[in-house]
Amino acid sequence: MTTRTLPEVDAVVVGAGFAGLRTIHLLRELGLSMQVFEAGDDVGGTWYWNRYPGARTDTESWAYCFSFDRELWQQWDFRERYTAQGEVLEYLGAVADKHDMRKEIRFSTRVNGAFFDEETSRWTVTTEDGLEVTSRWLITGLGWLGIAYKPPLPGAETFKGEAYVTSQWPKDPVDFTGKRVAVIGTGATGIQVIQEIGQVAEHLTVFQRTPNYALPGRNHALGPQQQLALRRDFENQWEKTFNHVFGFPMAPANRLGSEVSDDELQRVLEAGWEAGGFHYIFETFDDMLVDQRVNDAASEFVRRKIRAIVNDPETAELLCPTTHPIGGKRPPLCNFYYETFNRPNVKLVSVREDPIQEITPAGLRTGSAEYEFDVIIYATGFDAITGPLAGMNVHGVGDRTIAAQWADDAKALLGLASPGFPNLFAVLGPQAPFASHPPVIETQVEVIGKLLQRAIEAGAERVEATEEAAQAWSDQCDAILAATLLPQGMGDRPWFLGANVPGKKPSTLCYLGGLAAYRAAADNEVAAGFPGFTFTKSPVPA
Repeated sequence: MTTRTLPEVDAVVVGAGFAGLRTIHLLRELGLSMQVFEAGDDVGGTWYWNRYPGARTDTESWAYCFSFDRELWQQWDFRERYTAQGEVLEYLGAVADKHDMRKEIRFSTRVNGAFFDEETSRWTVTTEDGLEVTSRWLITGLGWLGIAYKPPLPGAETFKGEAYVTSQWPKDPVDFTGKRVAVIGTGATGIQVIQEIGQVAEHLTVFQRTPNYALPGRNHALGPQQQLALRRDFENQWEKTFNHVFGFPMAPANRLGSEVSDDELQRVLEAGWEAGGFHYIFETFDDMLVDQRVNDAASEFVRRKIRAIVNDPETAELLCPTTHPIGGKRPPLCNFYYETFNRPNVKLVSVREDPIQEITPAGLRTGSAEYEFDVIIYATGFDAITGPLAGMNVHGVGDRTIAAQWADDAKALLGLASPGFPNLFAVLGPQAPFASHPPVIETQVEVIGKLLQRAIEAGAERVEATEEAAQAWSDQCDAILAATLLPQGMGDRPWFLGANVPGKKPSTLCYLGGLAAYRAAADNEVAAGFPGFTFTKSPVPA
């Protein structure tokens, strides 16, 4: 393939989802030239690829967007409490169009390499279609959920029916009417798919390894009066969002379950359940994830709800999580998920003790039974957080790849920068806050902007996180995790700890101290002049 060299730019940006678009806006404010690459043929990032049936946000729509463009926010039609996938794309397209961002982006262009030159302190970025560009700065906005994990089941290539991976869903609609469908996986994605396909398939069989504490979303349309009230409440909504531990537009509970009676525990949990969404966790008790008694009560409360909803007692028990605390795996939101198993055309199969052995030409086989299907859907999750950038063939100082470095020790100062990879800033890198992504992205991009400003003012050509600072941040992430009940769920392989992919070293891949605490830590780093980074100036001419 002939290589075509593009003009050098100040910054290369990889990805045109939330992070990429926010970075474009930042670089323009700094007056820096850029080249943006996006593998899809339009903006959207994760939301471009995850177009499976039922895909929608689990953050309220008015906080799953940008705060920097107040005008667009107040004009936007937030149609539902939780935004459907197509509407997320519509919103991001409106952002790109209003700010004329598409002219900065090369679509349908996948980056396949990035190489740091230690002599020039510049990155050379290459693409699959033979493009090459050099830049001072490299900023990636690949998200946490960009690399699908599909288990290497023997015989998958022999299946004669239709097979789909949820994060690689075709653009054209898929008709499941009159078909026998298998869904493998019951994480957040699987639950959304199951709710939709169970309504139309001739028969749906769900293969579940680990049941989840699925919380009712209570999704609903937003009427004109609700939308008007939101538009008048811009400052308050974003103040709550940026100050909330997980970046939701909610107030803290300001209540400890450890200080109330058992009866009061149940009353508050019932109110949280009826409120829907993550209000069950974050507006009930502030100590749910750290106090065993409170967590046990909250976990058993959900199990009782499952038993009350699902008609068949055996199926209900299979759907009840018992091997991890609530929060030990990220709880999904649902809209009539448990009710789906009351349908006569839906069957649940547990593969925890009887795992899938192989895919056959006609369907699949577990250790004890064979099943025939017309369609198999893999809702088996992602090589999350580290997978997207580790798979991009990034070479830093000494030609060490980021994949090799993160395989040993996935740490990044403020979830942005890893030692040995100067001038590279990964929005939503490992050890970024575990919170709703848009407010995290806005926070991190603002920090990147201040780093670049500092570098420009100092005449620095090379900015790098120090090993000591990155290790201290990683140690803090470990300490916060250890102070919670979440490690009790490690046996159920939570993706946010890197435990869901066989062979991947489990580690603390997220900062669990909350978005507000993260913003305070970032502000302290900025105010102190970025002591966790080295700034190397250009050599003085002889």
